[in-house]
Amino acid sequence: MVTDKGIDSKAIILDMEVDDEGTSFSSFISPALSAAEKEVQQLETNLSETEQRIKSLTPECDKIDYALSASVGALCGIMDIFLAGKPNDSCLQKLTDQWFADRTQDFANICCPGKKNNTLSAAIRHLEEKFQVPYDQTGAGDAGRIIFELNTKNHHYKSLAHNPSLLGLFFSILDQFQNTSHFVTVGELISLEKADEGFSLHGNNVVSKLFCGTVNWLGHLISDRSGSSGGKGRGMGIPSPLWTWVNDVIVIRRKLNIPASDFDRSLNDLAVEIFTKGFDSRFQAVQAIPVIVNECIVRSLYSIRRMIRYYSNVSKEDRSFRLLWESCEPFKNVTVKRMLTVAHGTFCLLDIGDATIRGFIAGGGYFNVVEFCLRLNVAGVGRFAISLYGEVERSVQIYQQKEDAYFIERKRAVVLDYIEGLKALANMYDDRHLLSFVDGFQKRDLYKEAFEKSVMLAEKRNVPEERILKSKAEVDAYFTGGQKEW
Repeated sequence: MVTDKGIDSKAIILDMEVDDEGTSFSSFISPALSAAEKEVQQLETNLSETEQRIKSLTPECDKIDYALSASVGALCGIMDIFLAGKPNDSCLQKLTDQWFADRTQDFANICCPGKKNNTLSAAIRHLEEKFQVPYDQTGAGDAGRIIFELNTKNHHYKSLAHNPSLLGLFFSILDQFQNTSHFVTVGELISLEKADEGFSLHGNNVVSKLFCGTVNWLGHLISDRSGSSGGKGRGMGIPSPLWTWVNDVIVIRRKLNIPASDFDRSLNDLAVEIFTKGFDSRFQAVQAIPVIVNECIVRSLYSIRRMIRYYSNVSKEDRSFRLLWESCEPFKNVTVKRMLTVAHGTFCLLDIGDATIRGFIAGGGYFNVVEFCLRLNVAGVGRFAISLYGEVERSVQIYQQKEDAYFIERKRAVVLDYIEGLKALANMYDDRHLLSFVDGFQKRDLYKEAFEKSVMLAEKRNVPEERILKSKAEVDAYFTGGQKEW
């Protein structure tokens, strides 16, 4: 609306049409009201979706779920303490060692079918001949014994190419291409040139050499996982994948020209000592057994409870395998993940407590770090760390979704207030039936009803009471100047 003071930004915009029959007005309140109502519907849909996401991220564990999870974790913790134990003092170690030995002989029978692999030593020897590498110095009778402090007990850990990791694969390929051997000892990365004069990598081009080098690395690792052909007793296997990162840290620091710190050296010495006492990949498999049992039992209990609930609450004619699986599926839902967090947390609590107590006992009053690390179930700690990471991630997502829901709710309240205002304006300006008072004045028998409509229209327009003309006499007086002077 244009006034003597400019444009009134608070005015209602009206559209006027002029034709032969007269003038007509229409307001934009109805389209605005329709758009606002659509926006409210969209906001309600967004709010519903956000609440659904919050629900899907929130576990629905009851007291029985928590009790079962903690009980299973405690049971598997006791299993770890008394059955897994530490290297060379474990009830499960003989079983896993024998399993790995049998698989090594099976692999030798596949790769060397024309040779007798009836003993583990023969199988390992044939695999070492089949998958020759230049970095297999043991330290016995060569330069490695003096320069690198290598021996038959530690060379599988110190030799980077013997590490079952991506860095181990990289150095294996590098050593086979360049006929070198890389070691980590006393916190330093050392390279031995011309490591094996008789070694030659098969292949006619780079791609074929890469393939042969990778196969040699895998085959040699399998031959070494149960010890060397000349080893006595249990033999030294390949390092645990969860401890080779100590070597990786030193190598990366040296490649960046960053000297190894005293802490790095101490940690490397600790890892080597643990390895020489039998903590290899085979014992890592021993530690993984109670962790896997813990995982399987918790998931099974979750499914069993939900299956019983499903058959109790769903009638026979409404049952289906799809609905049953959705109710019992023990992998993706957050409830079973929360149960696993409780179970693995309880497991780690018992395991770390036992390892700490044994560390003090073995140290005679002082804390024996080696004893602690030998008994610490690294696989269990790693699995618990994964569960904790998932819990933190879900908590962050829930917080973000709640923030979104809060702002959507506030916006919805504002739009609802806006709609109420539009409805009030629509009611105020819904006067099309009142505008018919003009026709009423033209007809003598309808002028009284016309006056009533004009009064109602004035009241809707918020005209002051003293300025409303309520009768024909007041109208006549106004135009003759007799009354209603303003």
